[in-house]
Amino acid sequence: MHVFYLHGFASSPVGGKAQLFAERLAAHGLTLHAPDLNEPAFETLTTTRMIAQVEAAVAALPPGPIVLIGSSLGGFVAWHATARAERRRTRAIDRLVLLAPALELDWSTFPGLAGDGLRRWQATGTLDVFHYAYGRPATLGYAIYEDARQYDSRATSVATPTLVFQGRRDALVDPTMVEGFAATRPNLRVHLLDDDHRLQASLPVIWRETEAFLGLTPSA
Repeated sequence: MHVFYLHGFASSPVGGKAQLFAERLAAHGLTLHAPDLNEPAFETLTTTRMIAQVEAAVAALPPGPIVLIGSSLGGFVAWHATARAERRRTRAIDRLVLLAPALELDWSTFPGLAGDGLRRWQATGTLDVFHYAYGRPATLGYAIYEDARQYDSRATSVATPTLVFQGRRDALVDPTMVEGFAATRPNLRVHLLDDDHRLQASLPVIWRETEAFLGLTPSA
């Protein structure tokens, strides 16, 4: 089994959730693959580029089931990477685990886009956002906005068994949206948690449910 962790926007492949999954999977003899979706440059970030990175990483691995764990924007990428693999009948994704998935991108929540911020971003081509992994502001190109418009999660069909964890107090991803998204998709199972977007307080239950979902024998 090959397990990938796809980090969120302006985040890192070595954050707290990635480290937890890496440690717990190692106890089962599994390696967590965590590509840096900021590379080669955060400014040129697009959904299409991130999906291509995931596809290349998956294709480079030997045979075995593929699992994608996507956090926030990484959940959006995981969903559409899986959908594209199903459409093209390339190497299939066997399981999806989505953590507070930004399945519907709400650009109005992005810092600096209030009022005429979107128009100014389009005019200048760049937007400065705080990058949590870098610990400083970083420049984001307008191409991410234009590119993301071609990815409509609600209109996208995915048959892969999917486990979703969503905080009820999430201020960035609407839990009602996640519930509604899953309501007509029998392959999605949603766990609503008393937590916020980061899901830090829920990591023990997230791991326990994920371990069972992947068919791993619980660690002692």
